Amino acid sequence: MAVDVGSVRIGVASCDPECILATPVETVPRSKEKGPDAPDIRRIVAIVEEYEAVEVIVGLPQTLRGERGKAADLASAFARRLRRAVEPVPVRMADERLTTVTASRALRESGVKAKGQRPMIDQAAAVAILQGWLDERSRAVNVSDPEEGDRPTGDAL
Repeated sequence: MAVDVGSVRIGVASCDPECILATPVETVPRSKEKGPDAPDIRRIVAIVEEYEAVEVIVGLPQTLRGERGKAADLASAFARRLRRAVEPVPVRMADERLTTVTASRALRESGVKAKGQRPMIDQAAAVAILQGWLDERSRAVNVSDPEEGDRPTGDAL
């Protein structure tokens, strides 16, 4: 499962059991509350349980130069709160540079006008984060056993 944390909304995406294809799940409104019982954290915990997620990826918005800004600090703080709320499910952060731009372009190309993208853009960005994570894992090779050669690990999330 992946989440794209914004200041107003959080996009959520999940994948199939084979960890091949990411799909949108929901857009969760951000809460002004910041504790572990904040409504946005509680909703994401419920989604993690409902989808039986084995790992949660939180997008880390960095600049094109790889620097952290206010948005990255916001996402990191949210990830720390989420980690405590979903234990023992691991919460990891993944680079999400340009995912919102990519998601917006994909929605536009599929015929969704800019005005209509707002409800979907966060979910689409979460899909892009998760799909990137899944694709990267599928390219990983298992080199622990030289007899087996280089092959995908196939580890599920």
